[in-house]
Formats: sequence, structure tokens, C-alpha cells
Amino acid sequence: MSTTTPSSSAAGPSMTLDVSGTPKVPFTRLVGVELRKIYDTRAGRWLLGAIVLITAAIMTIFFFAADGPDRTFGNFIGISATPQGFLLPVLGILLVTSEWSQRTAMVTFSLEPARTKVIAAKTVAALIFGLAAFVAALVVAAVCTVLGGAEGGFDDLETKLFALFLALQLLTILQGLAYGLILLNTPAAIVTFFVLPIASSIVFSLVSALRDLAPWLDLGTAQEPLFSSFGGAGLTGEQYAQLGTTTLIWIVVPFVLGWIRVLRAEVK
Repeated sequence: MSTTTPSSSAAGPSMTLDVSGTPKVPFTRLVGVELRKIYDTRAGRWLLGAIVLITAAIMTIFFFAADGPDRTFGNFIGISATPQGFLLPVLGILLVTSEWSQRTAMVTFSLEPARTKVIAAKTVAALIFGLAAFVAALVVAAVCTVLGGAEGGFDDLETKLFALFLALQLLTILQGLAYGLILLNTPAAIVTFFVLPIASSIVFSLVSALRDLAPWLDLGTAQEPLFSSFGGAGLTGEQYAQLGTTTLIWIVVPFVLGWIRVLRAEVK
């Protein structure tokens, strides 16, 4: 006796899932998810808290250490740029590397296969955090200036001052994001971010033949006029050109290379 196997047509239509009519994930939702990935984790919450607390602590120390006439808004803003310049890039790094260290990249890219769109969402989320840190620094600096009672503490304030400070914050967090995209590993990205620029500054300062090139090739040297601008000095056209050149070398090029790597990286 032989058994006849029914054809697929006799067994009924094959089961398929048609997703052609499914709407794409809105970009705003992706940005919201990336923001939650920071403050919903223990490491992210500790880092956000550290940024606020250390910034406030540095301003408080300066408040008691500085003379009365030095307790101006510009000086407080300049002081806050240092701790935030160290911590904000770590935030940018974690936005990228946590996906790969915790192996959630597979879920992320399964729900949103367009990797460029995900990178753009991470970039916007990083800039939002940088803007929030900027606002927090302004509030704390304003309070310290009022309590300091310095005569003319808010004098000579220009829109340029706020724009330069915001630019410095955003550049640092984008630099961390770029290193995270290239290395996709938290410890390696953090170590590279802190060691490589310091090593570059040491080389340019020790080698006399390279000192004239330092403002054009070393990011730390090019950013020094930004800190003096908080005290009222302005940047020259040449200094803007130097800042743009070093930003291209240290931030834009690494970001593009990291973006290409993420597009080609194998998700495990």
C-alpha cells in the first residue's frame, strides 16, 4: 500500500507575512528610544548625575576660592567647560558602544534595518544631552554670579559667548560619539579619547619644528581661544579657520569613518 502525499495546494495556501503596508518607525521615536537608553541604565544615570554634580562642585569651589571681582558669569561658564568637556564625550561613547557590549545591536537593527537612520538618531540624542548640559551650566553659573555679588558680573555678555560655549559642548560630545562609532568598544573608545589628544598635544609642544603647526593640527591647541573667549576676548578669523581644520581632522573624519564601519559591521 502506498501513501499519497497531498500537494501544497491541497493542504491550503502557504502562510506568509506581508509587511509591505507596515509604516516605518518615525525618526522622533528613534531619538526618544536613544534618550531612554541613557537614563534607563544604571551607568547612564550615574554619568548624568556626575555631570551635574561635578559641574556644580567645580563652580562652588571657584566661588569660594576666587576674589569678589572675579565672580563673573563669564568666569563661571569657563570653569564649567572643563568638567563637562571630560564627561560629555563619555556619554557620546556609551550611546554607541553599549549597543555592542550588551549585544542589543541585533535587536536595534532588526527593528530598524536602516543603520544610517539609527546613527542619526544617536547623534541627535547626543546633541540633546549636550544642550541640556549647556542649559544646566548656564543656570548654575547665573546663580553663582548673583550670589557672588561682583559688580558688573553680567556685563559684556554677548550672544557670541553663549554660542561659543554651546559649540564647545557639542564638539566634545560629537568627538566621543565618533570614537565610539569607530571602535565599538567602551574601554577602548574611552582610553583612546583621553590618551590620543593628550599625546598629540605633548608631541606638538615638545617638538619645536611642529609648534607652528599645532593650532592647525592639534584640537586642544585650537580650542584654547574658546576658553579665553569666556572672559571677553574674541576669536580672530585665523583662529576660526584653525578650529574648523582641527574639528575636521579630529571629529568629522573619525565620525565618517565610524559611520562607514557601523554600516559594514557584522552584528553578533
